[in-house]
Amino acid sequence: MNVNNISGPRIIAVSSGKGGVGKTNFVANLALFYASLNKRVLVLDADLGLSNIDVLFGIAPKYNLKHVLLGEKRIKDIIVTGPLGIMILPASSGIRELTKLTGRHRLKLVSELDEFDMAFDIFLIDTGAGISDNVLFFCSAAQETIVVVTPEPTSIADAYALIKVLSRDFQERHFRILVNTARSEKEAFDTFRKLAIVADKFLNLSIDYLGYLPFDQHVKDAIIAQKGFIAMYPNSNFTKRLAAIGKKVLDNPLNEVKGNIQFFLKKALRVG
Repeated sequence: MNVNNISGPRIIAVSSGKGGVGKTNFVANLALFYASLNKRVLVLDADLGLSNIDVLFGIAPKYNLKHVLLGEKRIKDIIVTGPLGIMILPASSGIRELTKLTGRHRLKLVSELDEFDMAFDIFLIDTGAGISDNVLFFCSAAQETIVVVTPEPTSIADAYALIKVLSRDFQERHFRILVNTARSEKEAFDTFRKLAIVADKFLNLSIDYLGYLPFDQHVKDAIIAQKGFIAMYPNSNFTKRLAAIGKKVLDNPLNEVKGNIQFFLKKALRVG
């Protein structure tokens, strides 16, 4: 897997405890932001049972990860190009048997990624929601994890459950929290604070507040149009805050980032 710098690509998993919190929309727009900075971006749709990234970009791929995991195609055969040159590895939708990857499937995926020879700077992994084996696998294998949460109590509770399992069973100690659809900065920070208090008290974890994205009724319009929100509404508060979040992630890598794609591969094999 080729990269253009000595430190290698950033490998970031984006996950959530609860579905419907805007995780995939965040990944799509974050990818667009990085691509606008001339970063070479690879997005892995790791929600293997309910893929959505390709839908958000208005792309209808002929092949997907199912074909790779079954040995019918190579990763280079299924990759599709989205707006601004974003590279997308599409998942399968409605394939129940892939909602829980077997050890053989994981080994196949790791092997294919190891032999993938297209250069990139940012590797975004859009996981499924919850604490399924697939979600835990991808979060544990990545260099860093962003957890998306909304002010809803159920979202906070489920985000805590995800963090708890990753810290308890996979020894993950660093999490970045993004609060989505907040009505105000105060609501966003109050949401983070609730999560931070229980993480500190019961898990002895200090989680990082990445920032928040405001509620914007036009987000739905962009999804329906199958276009990136930041492209349709470049001057919105949402777009400005997403840019700030994207820059924060780039400028402040977690201390544990080893800076090499082999880090992801070795961790993937270990947790598989």
